[in-house]
Amino acid sequence: MTSQDLLSNRAPWPRKKLEFSEAVHDIKRTLREHKLRSVCEDAKCPNISECFGRREATFIILGDKCTRRCGFCAIPAGKPQPPDSGEPLRLAQAAARIGLNHIVITSVARDDLPDGGARHFAQCIRAIRDLSPNTTVEILTPDFKENPESLEIIADTDLQIFNHNLETTDRLHRVVRPQGAYDRSLRVLQAFKTRRPDVLTKSGFMLGLGEEDSEIFPMLDDMKAHRVDIVTIGQYLQPLAAKLDVNQYSSLDRFEMFRQYGESLGFLLTLSGPYVRSSFGAAEAARVLGVTRTVSPAQLTGSV
Repeated sequence: MTSQDLLSNRAPWPRKKLEFSEAVHDIKRTLREHKLRSVCEDAKCPNISECFGRREATFIILGDKCTRRCGFCAIPAGKPQPPDSGEPLRLAQAAARIGLNHIVITSVARDDLPDGGARHFAQCIRAIRDLSPNTTVEILTPDFKENPESLEIIADTDLQIFNHNLETTDRLHRVVRPQGAYDRSLRVLQAFKTRRPDVLTKSGFMLGLGEEDSEIFPMLDDMKAHRVDIVTIGQYLQPLAAKLDVNQYSSLDRFEMFRQYGESLGFLLTLSGPYVRSSFGAAEAARVLGVTRTVSPAQLTGSV
């Protein structure tokens, strides 16, 4: 089988259909009542019916405008409002109401803030810990411009999984993620792991943006070398007409090839498939890996 056999101009796997069950509507109502947003809705994720149907959601904090203009993302860029001081408590209340055993929190990029929004992340984690002491916490963060103080703020919280995505290969960064940097993202992952070796690190990327197989294998090598524990590999799907076109669709065999390679490198978990996303199935992945609270609040000295 050649590399070309693993690529297509049309999706070689079934498209997902959105189904709006009562559980889905209940999550939507909870988000509206608490004035919260989910990346499931904002990023137009194809897995929204499944996640909401299982009473899972990935919350997005720090506003509805992003200071970066990534070519793949549906969230609008612009000048954000100041952080909402009431958001951490509302987030914790919503998580408790839904009954989340595992929560995923992400954010827009906030390059306008000196700490990139790190303190707000920390406040959200601590609010969740107050109301849902047994809930495990996973965060998906921007790179904070590699600010060591921001990483220290995040490291001094009771979280279980730290996620920062590479998104694409080094060569494609200037088009896909022009305000990001491949090497910087790798350094952020390693720097956090150095500070908190007890916390699992996670990163992911998309296929379908014009990458070559010969670029993916060394990218996985780089992730392993920078102490990433969990890898997610999914298919890029154009969220809006104004965003980057899909260059190609990968076959299930191609996803499996990269999964097997990741497994051979010794990642704790390599998830690879067309609908794999950073936070899709995060609760199940945490359960499979036996993720629990690893640090008691008494061991964390910082306050925000």
